[in-house]
Amino acid sequence: MSAEDLPESYQERLERLQELSEFTEKCKKQLNDIFESLGWSQDYKGKEPMEQCPYDPNHRVPVRTMEKHKASCRLQKMGYSAEEQAEMYDPSVCYENSNIRSFTMDKSTQHQVILQARSAAPLMKMEGVFWQGQYSGQPVDVPQNHKRALCDLTVADRLALYDYVVGVFNQQKESAAASDDLYVDLVSKLQKDEKQNEPKSHLELMAEMRDYKRRRQSYRAKNVHITKKSYTEVIREVINVHSAELAKQWKEEEDEKDSSRSDRSSHSRWPDRRRSRSSESRHNRRHRSRERSRDREGKKKKKKKRWRRLKGG
Repeated sequence: MSAEDLPESYQERLERLQELSEFTEKCKKQLNDIFESLGWSQDYKGKEPMEQCPYDPNHRVPVRTMEKHKASCRLQKMGYSAEEQAEMYDPSVCYENSNIRSFTMDKSTQHQVILQARSAAPLMKMEGVFWQGQYSGQPVDVPQNHKRALCDLTVADRLALYDYVVGVFNQQKESAAASDDLYVDLVSKLQKDEKQNEPKSHLELMAEMRDYKRRRQSYRAKNVHITKKSYTEVIREVINVHSAELAKQWKEEEDEKDSSRSDRSSHSRWPDRRRSRSSESRHNRRHRSRERSRDREGKKKKKKKRWRRLKGG
């Protein structure tokens, strides 16, 4: 009996059954894909603990995939498409086994840096520098790719952020160098103490004896107090040298102040000397004019006497 000989109702039932089977398989595949993307399992016996997403309260995700979900959901809330997220990558992987330092910028720090740079900029447009109108006034999210950095931040904003990050790295480098110096000094001192406490070998003793014989008697006598100084004595001498230099500098400053005071006092006395000299010159002039007037009067009297004598003769 062929399928054509079957009743029409039975043929329709077979077709409906085939359609339902295909639809069921399709739905099952879609459900499996959804479970796999969410990290869920169809087996509810070993149910994993779930957490609520901080960016979307409607999302409940297993604990083991929460970090991955938060990163994706955060970018989605910031407006990044799925294609942009697929092109992104975590740069921290490149710095795991290297000495390169990294810096993570947050939104508040970015806004504060831009505001500080804007307040320090001139109000009006000037050649060669950025003015306040070239900085962003409103806070923006930290760009996660190059395209957003060019669109959301101005050239002045990017320069201010670059200078800030470079300054932070320089401070970290200086502090790390200072701590490394202290650590190296401490380690070398400890290693030196340990070596001094260890028993010396026969070859080391022979080498010390050889070096001791090579030295002159005067050299040994002059440098005994240097070679046997402890760490405390060396530090004390360093402090004394610095203290002496500071005292010398303070004394020079006091001498300069005293010299400036003496110069001021000498300048104040100079007008008095000028006044005394001017008064003396005036007195001398008066005295000379009086003497000249007396001489003239005496000559006039002598001429009158001679004239009288000539008349009387």
